[in-house]
Amino acid sequence: FHVIYNKCKRLKFVKRHWHLDCKGKTSLYMKSYSRCFLTSSAQGLLSVHDIVAQKGYDPELPPLPDDIEEENEDSVKIISLVKSQEPLGATIKRDESTGAIVVARIMRGGAADRSGLIHEGDELREVNGVQMEDKTPEEIIPIMAQSQGEVTFKVIPVTGIKEELSANETMLFVRSLFDYNPEEDPAIPCRQAGLGFKRGDVLQIVNQEDDTWWQACRHGDSNSRAGLIPSRQLQERWASMSMVNPSGLRRSFRLGRRGGRSGSVESKRKSQEMGGATQTPTYLEVAPYCRDPKEGRRLVLLVGPSGVGLSEMKRRLLLSDPDHYGVTVPHTTREKRKQEKDGVEYHFVSRQTFEMDIVNHKFLEYGEHRGNYYGTSLESVHKVIGEDKVCLLDVQPHTVQRLHTTEFKPCVVFVKPPSIQELRFSRRKATLISTQDMTKLTKTFSEEDFEDMISSAETMDSQYGHLFEMVVVNGDFAMAFNKLRAELEKLETEAPQWIPVEWTSHTKQNTESLC
Repeated sequence: FHVIYNKCKRLKFVKRHWHLDCKGKTSLYMKSYSRCFLTSSAQGLLSVHDIVAQKGYDPELPPLPDDIEEENEDSVKIISLVKSQEPLGATIKRDESTGAIVVARIMRGGAADRSGLIHEGDELREVNGVQMEDKTPEEIIPIMAQSQGEVTFKVIPVTGIKEELSANETMLFVRSLFDYNPEEDPAIPCRQAGLGFKRGDVLQIVNQEDDTWWQACRHGDSNSRAGLIPSRQLQERWASMSMVNPSGLRRSFRLGRRGGRSGSVESKRKSQEMGGATQTPTYLEVAPYCRDPKEGRRLVLLVGPSGVGLSEMKRRLLLSDPDHYGVTVPHTTREKRKQEKDGVEYHFVSRQTFEMDIVNHKFLEYGEHRGNYYGTSLESVHKVIGEDKVCLLDVQPHTVQRLHTTEFKPCVVFVKPPSIQELRFSRRKATLISTQDMTKLTKTFSEEDFEDMISSAETMDSQYGHLFEMVVVNGDFAMAFNKLRAELEKLETEAPQWIPVEWTSHTKQNTESLC
């Protein structure tokens, strides 16, 4: 288009100078151009130039209605919008004090928002000549929805409108920590304007003016129009009303490469500290993150109830790519056996040294079993990361909070069991094989084990779900493992990743510039 427009300007320039050539003495150069002007193509090209230059391509709005003079010209505004299949992007309501139909909300990115002509609080008098005075909002919505092409509104603008500055608009990103379906929400002001999402979706909040209903869009969604979602305050109020008292954590305690452990003093103390102490969050503010090659790889924490298969998943990941994944070597106070090597199966230390390390907070987790201490140290985690490997840890939920820092930027994977019916089907005849003191113990799952697994998973999810970045349901082990491996590969290759905003050094302004 720009090439044609420039050629038109050049032709008109030559034509003007040809007419100005004195006493009709035209050069051969000018004569050749004069013949060009006589062709229909050149005449059409020049006509297009004149239309574009005069902006004659804009659609012509219809004349004002004849009765417009009956009202104060300063108080009535006639607006014409070209509406496609998409919604107008505005909600309406009846003003309780005046009884008038007013614009309740303008959705960011919608046709009304893009026009800049309709504002919240405007009184709606007519739509395509249909009077709104005696109609309810429910009757008006179908009229708006069925209108296609050019739609004309007669409105009385709200007084005292303040120009909105883009710098004052909210532009933050959050990860949703719950599922939401506006079609199932009786409290939403307008279901058609709602935005549904799944737990883990990254949402861009574009408006927080309403204390109860925010406007947001899903990050990466091709549809840029915003929708209504419950605000943090509203959702936390609902969550607190439906919250149930947790029933305690799993009984086992896993360390490094070991099987189940019980009787952890540290585990019990931490569980008492955290039990029911905090309200379940609903949105987690996040920021985009791209790993610097000089940084260590993100820590991967596997969390789940006893018997769900964490140790086996960790073992399979290590076997699938031992150059990429690594595990820590735990510490213990028990005697070294003949076939064992210090620093391979365990780091063998004295009881006095172990207890001194406990006092100095060198262990992430520790416990006592059959009179011997076992523990996973922070130093062992640093060692794996220092080898440029992804460190795999299966830990108690409370340990996640200690590692949930800028230093480690952990990806927390919650491995949860399927329904109890599927558990019975897939694990009734299965056996749990663990290595304990180099002796294979085989245990058959009981009905009590299934119930404990389900109950423990629900407790973990309710207390620590806001820390989980991934959720894997281990019904069929092969499918669950393949999903976990694929998600971890995406974590390494896809950019950006979304991490808690406090883990980044980006200011709010820098984050907004990435929109």
